[in-house]
Amino acid sequence: MIPFDAVLTDFDGVLRHFDHAAQADIEARYGLPLMKTAFAPELITPPTLGQATERQWTESIIAALGGDERARQAVAEFTAIGFWVDEEVRALLAEAQRHVPVVIVTNAMDTLEEHMELLGLTYFADAVVSSARVGVAKPDPRIYEIAAERAGAVPGRCLFVDDRLPNVEAARALGMTGVHFRSVQDLAAVLG
Repeated sequence: MIPFDAVLTDFDGVLRHFDHAAQADIEARYGLPLMKTAFAPELITPPTLGQATERQWTESIIAALGGDERARQAVAEFTAIGFWVDEEVRALLAEAQRHVPVVIVTNAMDTLEEHMELLGLTYFADAVVSSARVGVAKPDPRIYEIAAERAGAVPGRCLFVDDRLPNVEAARALGMTGVHFRSVQDLAAVLG
């Protein structure tokens, strides 16, 4: 039996994964700091809070990299990199969902729902709390509170799983049980 009233899980880096080798290859071929630029706070924060679209974010990366055709092509390749679901994680979460609500809590952009549909995850979780839709992002405590509320659970009875330690620590500060996800074994250890 699961000793929690809800499982709150991150999306990227836990359930969905990207090809980091392909990202590194594109950076090397073009000689451009794509990752550093794309995820610089001043560029990633607006779309993550729903203040800009993914398309606008893409244009901001191109501009930050010089705005030329080379930058445009590099960013086009970078944003077209495929992604996939970790089926072992999916199976563990689906098993947990037989007993308690599972809520995805993610710092995402306006395209999250489209991506979830591509992955066959549209109806997977009991609820999805996207930072772009609620206007707050992890590690802001409010996003965890929203997720717990949507799960119908108090924070102290929630398990929170994320691949970024600061996000896990923020959940723990609210009384949640936090799991720093590095591999499926980390999740299996608590969900069995």
